[in-house]
Amino acid sequence: MAPLIGMDATERYRQTFRQAEIPSWYSGQAHFAFILLFSIGGSVWAISQLSVLQPLEWLTIPLTFLYANLVEYAGHRWVMHRKVPGLGLIYKRHSGQHHRFFTDQVMELESWRDCKVVLFPAVLMVFFFGAFALPVGLVLAWGFSANVAWLFVLVALLYYLNYELLHLAYHLPEDSRLLALPLLRRLRQLHHRHHDPSLMAHHNFNITYPIGDWLFRTRV
Repeated sequence: MAPLIGMDATERYRQTFRQAEIPSWYSGQAHFAFILLFSIGGSVWAISQLSVLQPLEWLTIPLTFLYANLVEYAGHRWVMHRKVPGLGLIYKRHSGQHHRFFTDQVMELESWRDCKVVLFPAVLMVFFFGAFALPVGLVLAWGFSANVAWLFVLVALLYYLNYELLHLAYHLPEDSRLLALPLLRRLRQLHHRHHDPSLMAHHNFNITYPIGDWLFRTRV
């Protein structure tokens, strides 16, 4: 009986949220298209700025991937699930809205408009790129080379796009063809467990690949 009660409460919250928080003009398709344009457009621009790469400069790719994974983990664990002074809006949107809209009992999007609760809003994009990407890019350009800085920007943007695509896929209907892919289905299972209210503040903080969860022993 408890799961049914939980499902009823989630459905009531979903209806209330849609009425109060999703404006009539909102388009999930347009939101998704903006993220594609931002990520792919920025990636093309970064590629256009590269000159002949030196062998050691290629190391920027795996190192940036690892950095992005740990930023994803840290931002999710210590900002989205903890009240940090000055960052309360991020906590409210994630723990207070996303995790009430999607629980381990009700994980699926019902329409494109529900993307409002999944995709990063502009304020979060500005926060993560402003706090974690821009300063590092400037330091890399100053301390190493322009190539290293632009490779960092390129990988960061592609990683962000990968994050959004995977997270969106996790909330697709269970019968989606995409979820037949073994890797995607496995990653979705990890995220599904994270949406269990008893686990969400302690486990499975990586949205993409559980490197941070493995390092910090928070994977279940």
